[in-house]
Amino acid sequence: MSTTSLPAPDHSPRLRAALLAADFTADGLLDLLGAPAYAALARSETVPALRATPGDTPLETLVRLFLLQRPVPGERAAAALPLDEALADGWVTQDGDDGDDVHATVDVRPYSGPEGQDWFIVSDLGRAVGGASGAGGHDEGVVLGVGGASTTLAGITVRTPVGSALDLGTGSGIQALHAAQHATRVTATDLNPRALGFTRLTLALSGAPAAELREGSLFEPVADETYDLIVSNPPFVISPGARLTYRDGGMGGDELCRTLVQQAGERLNDGGFAHFLANWQHVEGEEWQQRLRSWVPRGCDAWIVQREVQDVTQYAELWLRDSGDHRADPEEYTARYEAWLDEFEARKTKAVGFGWITLRKTGAAEQSIVVEEWPHPVEQPLGETVRAHFERQDYLRTHDDAALLAGHFVLAPEVVQEQVGLPGAEDPEHVVLRQHRGMRRATKVDAVGAGFAGVCDGTLSAGRILDAIGQLMGEDPVLLRDRTPQAIRLLVEEGFLEPAAAPR
Repeated sequence: MSTTSLPAPDHSPRLRAALLAADFTADGLLDLLGAPAYAALARSETVPALRATPGDTPLETLVRLFLLQRPVPGERAAAALPLDEALADGWVTQDGDDGDDVHATVDVRPYSGPEGQDWFIVSDLGRAVGGASGAGGHDEGVVLGVGGASTTLAGITVRTPVGSALDLGTGSGIQALHAAQHATRVTATDLNPRALGFTRLTLALSGAPAAELREGSLFEPVADETYDLIVSNPPFVISPGARLTYRDGGMGGDELCRTLVQQAGERLNDGGFAHFLANWQHVEGEEWQQRLRSWVPRGCDAWIVQREVQDVTQYAELWLRDSGDHRADPEEYTARYEAWLDEFEARKTKAVGFGWITLRKTGAAEQSIVVEEWPHPVEQPLGETVRAHFERQDYLRTHDDAALLAGHFVLAPEVVQEQVGLPGAEDPEHVVLRQHRGMRRATKVDAVGAGFAGVCDGTLSAGRILDAIGQLMGEDPVLLRDRTPQAIRLLVEEGFLEPAAAPR
C-alpha cells in the first residue's frame, strides 16, 4: 500500500466524532475483544480479533475495516462512519459495479494518551509492528504504526512545558502527537514524504494542533534552528544496506545514531532535552561504554541506558524476520543472512546493544555522563525519573564532600528496606534498599548506610546524622565523615536519596 495516495484531513473532525461515538477507542477495543485478543492485535495477530467481531455493530465494523483490513458492506460502513466524507477524503474506497464493499486505505489505530485522551495513529495497512509475517515487508516507503519502540520513547521523554519541540524522523507522528500536548510549536521531519503525510493525518484525526512538517535527512531540514525538546526514533538498524527507509539509515554501522547524538548539542536550547532510541555496536577491542561516551557533544550531560544486547546472529535473524525475509526463497534468505554476518565481521562487531540516550544541554564545563546497563523491568512512564536524574547530577556537580555533609536529604518515597539473612539469625547478612517506582533499582548498604538512609527526613544535616551514628556504633566520627560521602553520593545519584532544603 506504500504507493496509495494519502487521505485528506478535511473532514477529520466528523470522522473523529464517528469513531468516538462507536467507542472505537483503546478502552472500547479492550472491552470488545477481551485482553488476549487485544494483546494479540498489538502483535499484529488478527485471528483472535476476527473471532471476537462476528456482529454488525459500528464498533465491530470499524475494527474489521481499519484494524483487520477486511472489506465491510457499504451499508454497515455507512452506519459506522460518515461514508461520503470518508470516501471523498480517501480514508476508504468502495468497489465499483461488482459490489459495494468498503475497504480501508490506511490503518487507523486507537491509542490512549497519557491523560486518557482518545487518539488515533494512522499508518500503512498491515504495517503495525510485529506479527508472524514481519512488520514491514519490502516496501521502500512504508510507514509503520505504533510499536514497542514508539511507546518506550514516548515514556522516557521529559514532559515539562516547552516553547518548541522537534520530532526527527516522525514516521506515523506519535511523538509529535505527544509533544503537541506540552509544546507551543512542534516541528516534524522525515526523509520519507509519506511519513509527513501520515503525521498530518494522525494529528488531525486526534484533534491535536497541526505541526510544521519538513522533508529531509537528520537535522538538514532545521539547519540553524534550536529547540527545547528533541525526540527521535530513528532508522537505527545496523544492516548491510539501506533497503528499507523505515529502519535502515543508509550509513554504515551505527554511524547514523552517532551522528544524530553528536549534532543534537548544536540544536538544543540551554536546559533542553534530547531523547533518542538507538542501536550501537560492541566492537572487538573497544569498551562499548567508552565508545558511547565519545558520542556525547560538548556542553551536554548524558544518561545512556543499554536495555538489551544481542549477538550478531540473533540481531540478523530479528531484522530478517521483521522484513519478512524468513519467508523468502531459502537460497535468497541464506544469501541475505550471509550479507549481515559479512558486514559485522568486516566491522569487527561481536554484538549489538539496544537502548536509549538522553542529553540535556547545560553548558557546564564538567560534563555528567552516565552509561549503564539496565536490562531489568522499569515502570513507565519514566519522564519524571529522567528529569530528576539530571537535576541530581546538577546538585552533585556543585557539591563537594564538605557541602554534601552539610546538606539535608530525604529518603525517596518509593524506597523500602529489606534485610537479607538466614532465618533466626540475630543480625542480617546485608541490607538492601529497593525502589518500587521508576528504574526499580536495588542496592546493598552496610549498617551505616542503612542507618543513615533510615533517618533521612530532611531535619538533620548528613554530617550530624553521621556523628550520631558514630556515637551509637562506637566509631570515630572523623573517620566516618571521611569515608561516607562517596556512598551518600551514589545513593543520591541513583535516586534513593533526594536533596532537601534545610529547615528554617
